[in-house]
Amino acid sequence: MNKYLGILEGLLFVVGDEGLTIEQIKEILEIDDDTAVEIIKLLRSRYEDNSYGIQLSFLGNTFKLTTKKEHRDYYQKLIENPTTNTLSQAALETLAIIAYNEPVTVQDIDTIRGINSREMLRRLVAKGFVKEVGKSEDVGHATTYATTRDFLDYFGLSSKDELPKFEEITENLDETDLYDSKYKEI
Repeated sequence: MNKYLGILEGLLFVVGDEGLTIEQIKEILEIDDDTAVEIIKLLRSRYEDNSYGIQLSFLGNTFKLTTKKEHRDYYQKLIENPTTNTLSQAALETLAIIAYNEPVTVQDIDTIRGINSREMLRRLVAKGFVKEVGKSEDVGHATTYATTRDFLDYFGLSSKDELPKFEEITENLDETDLYDSKYKEI
């Protein structure tokens, strides 16, 4: 029984905001109803200990790892702290993909970036630069995301129309001919 606790915890971490249904848990772990319920209860009781900052929540018919509400003030400080409020290259890349392609799904972002972007997207949502705007029409009806007013404010834009046109960006790239460079070997 205890061997499943770590596996379930890891699975819930990997799926993030999507969570897992009881049926998915049973299927992945290859266990019956009673065992699944028992593992969920054990994991939930483990997180009730004050030494953990997360909890197991049942939201939208799925089990998810979420932060504890009693720590909300600390999370807010993290988001508002200027030293943690700078954007990494990965964050800027993800924001650009969303801004130029919105509404966009996580799968779309992953395809363009070539890397899993769920955690980066989660951070951008927490910072208020990105928000859920609906569901795609594709199979599975994945959540779609778009930039927010905070995104525009952060970059000093009054609207998305002020973003540089993609053609302008690519035209301004300085491509240096390696054989006809102004830098010569001495």
